[in-house]
Order: sequence, then structure tokens, then C-alpha cells
Amino acid sequence: MSIPSKTTEYYISKPQGIDNLILREAPLAPSKSTEVLVKIHAVSLNYRDIAAVTGNYPGLKDEPVPCSDMAGEVIAVGSEVKGWKKGDRVASNFAVDHVHGEITKEIKDTSLGGAIDGTLTRYKNFPAHALVRVPEHLTYEEAATLPCAAVTAWNALLGPVPLKGGDTVLVQGTGGVSIFALQIAAAMGATVIATSSSNVKLQIAKKLGATHLINYKETPDWDQEALKLTGGRGVDHIVEIGGPGTLDKSISAARYGGWVHNIGFLAGVNTDLSGLTLKMLHKAIVYRSVLVGTRYQFEDLNRLLVARQIHPVIDKVFSFEQAKDAYQHLLSQKHVGKVVIKVAKD
Repeated sequence: MSIPSKTTEYYISKPQGIDNLILREAPLAPSKSTEVLVKIHAVSLNYRDIAAVTGNYPGLKDEPVPCSDMAGEVIAVGSEVKGWKKGDRVASNFAVDHVHGEITKEIKDTSLGGAIDGTLTRYKNFPAHALVRVPEHLTYEEAATLPCAAVTAWNALLGPVPLKGGDTVLVQGTGGVSIFALQIAAAMGATVIATSSSNVKLQIAKKLGATHLINYKETPDWDQEALKLTGGRGVDHIVEIGGPGTLDKSISAARYGGWVHNIGFLAGVNTDLSGLTLKMLHKAIVYRSVLVGTRYQFEDLNRLLVARQIHPVIDKVFSFEQAKDAYQHLLSQKHVGKVVIKVAKD
């Protein structure tokens, strides 16, 4: 195919709601010598994308192209690029310059769909060092779910003190990060406790490998139930997506010296946190915020997906023209797993 000089993309005209997600045709800059031009086949949404379009995400550039997650096909490579060729199936890391090591402000400022333009576009140039190869057993739609949610779950569970077989992991809800954490933990021989307000969603979690299920509406003191399920010892790793609204119970459910991995703030931010530091100190809890991960971690994750032939859980796929409907579906929180937008035309 000829190299396109234009692309069709969405941008956020004003961060005041989903209706301000606007479709337009835009010029496509020629690839730099170190870049790879990708035809994007699929994009997946994260709660971060809702926060961005509604004005609740810090550090957003003016009128950004949203979204961080994509999978696509290489259609051109720069003159200095090695290791990639036309036709390769690729995904990009969340922060394009986070190849390895710890996060820095400079690296954070290369986060797609936030500080720089994102992936909700038909064509995009990426630095060659940002890309990973898509596992052969995954479709483009499945691979598009990996860069944020799956890598975040991997970084949480395989971080400074990696998960090991026999550990207990508690996942909150059945959104993208939680479902990936469940699948990863189960594949590595851990015991998984899943929480949700829906018994239907909990049965899906059970099919994916969860050993114990807690409906937190039926059992508001889910932290005490988790302690019972672990024989009073507590949970080794808690994937904390609720933030301040659920943190107190996560600390209660964790074992002495256990890990609480902070992922999000779905349960709200206006919560009294006084006393929690003393509670964490009393139990020697390790509280760790996770900001996605590195390209190296992405590659490690992919090796597990291939070895265990794990498929991401996709709730629903929308067309490129239905992007706003995809956002609304994610906002409804009726989904299990990931919401995907198919970008490429058949």
C-alpha cells in the first residue's frame, strides 16, 4: 500500500464530556528515521480515557488524540530502524520512552493519550523502541487490550517482590486490570479471591480461575471474609482499584507485610484517610502505586500469555464510528474485562 499522508482521528475538543470527542481528518507527518508507521487495527479503552474526556485527568495536553492502547500492522519503517519490517503485528507501550527501569517525569510525559497524542487514529508513527511484537495466538482486538491494563496488572504482581505459587491475590471488581490480574495470578499458581457487586460477574471470574468469590453488597465486610478465607493470615497481594474509598478494607484484608498495589480511584477520592498510615505501619503493609510499566515488562507478560495461551477477556467491540458508544459502555460499568474499538476497515 502507498504511504498515507493523512489520517482520520478523534480528538478531545474540550475535556467536558464524551460529546466533545470529535472526529476529523488530520495531516500525517512523514516518519522520522527512528520511527515506525503503524496502521492501527484496534484500540481498547481504560477508565483513564473516561477521566481524560471528562476533565478529571491531570497533565492532559490541549486537544489531545485520546487512548493509550492499540495493536496494528507495520506499513513503513525509518531508515535507522532495525528489528521491524512491513507486515509485523505490533502494540505500543503505554509510555513510549519507558523501555526499562523506574518511572521519571520525563518518561511519564511520553504517555500516549495524555501528555502526548494517543492512538484513537487510523495511522500513527511510533518510536521503534516503544513497540512489542503481538503474540501470534491473539487477534488485533485482543492484543489492543494489553498495553495499559495487562501491563499494570503484571507490574503489580511481578514487581519488587514477585508473586509466587501458593500466594493469595485479591482483585477488586471485574474491570480490565482486575481481570488480567486474576488471569496472571491463576496461571502462576496463586489462589485468587475476586470481589464484585454482581453474582453474574463473579461466576465469570470463577470460570477464569478465581477460587473464592465475594459479593461486597451481600458481604459489606469483605475484608473480614477475606481474612477468614485465608485462615486469618491475610492476603499477600491486593490489587486496589477503588483508591481511598476501599483502601481501609484492603489494609484490613492484607497479611502482615503484605502488598497493596494502588491502581485507581473508582470508589472515590473524598474519603477520610486519617489513621490509615498508623494502620499500615502496625501491619507493616507495603503500599505501592503502580503507573503501568516498561516495555521489558510488556515483553515478559507476552511470554506468559504465549506459554499459557491466555486470551484477554473482551466485553464488547465497537466500530471506529461508534467510539462515543464505546466510551458510554465503559462509563456504565456493565462490562467484564475490556471494551475495544475496531479501527481498521475490513
